[in-house]
Amino acid sequence: MNYITTYCRITSNSISVNDCKTESNTTDLSSNLLEVYKNEALKYPKFHKMDLLAKAAFVGSELILKENTALGNYKDDEIALLFSNSESSEHSDSKFETSYKNNNPSPSQFVYTLPNILLGEIAIKNKWFGENIFLVSPTFDAGEIKQQIELMLMNSSKACFCGWVNVSDSNVDVFLFTIEQNQTEGIELTEINLITLYNK
Repeated sequence: MNYITTYCRITSNSISVNDCKTESNTTDLSSNLLEVYKNEALKYPKFHKMDLLAKAAFVGSELILKENTALGNYKDDEIALLFSNSESSEHSDSKFETSYKNNNPSPSQFVYTLPNILLGEIAIKNKWFGENIFLVSPTFDAGEIKQQIELMLMNSSKACFCGWVNVSDSNVDVFLFTIEQNQTEGIELTEINLITLYNK
């Protein structure tokens, strides 16, 4: 059996891990993520160069790893990464387009004009070398995500780190979760349970 063992929800003014919610007085996501980075004493200088999409996924992943220390027991190729969203890298694309139109194209912004860069950031930080995929779909598709997880876990992966990460100036919709096989605790991986956790 496959189980959801940890989950994290990030909105513009709140972050929750396994239903333990912390709210902020501001809706500025960038400021809130930086505050969590400092409060959690995270040490990863590259964080400051990331775009907002990667920062949100990175902070969420660090909070999950702090909560679920058992993930550290897997081999570096046993954790798969599966992320998705509906807006691809539109937030960074628009910023790069502006810099290009101003005749000053930003190489640091260009790096993040692919959504799967956030997978690389998380994999590099944690030295994970397992299978990874980034999907783009109109909405959070629990059925497709469950199917992809099951395919990954049929191969050499024993756990899957997953996320739905949509970030723009007007929209923050981040849901991260871990799936592990043969656990004695957790929430069974079903479409209904994924949808329920996503909608909390």
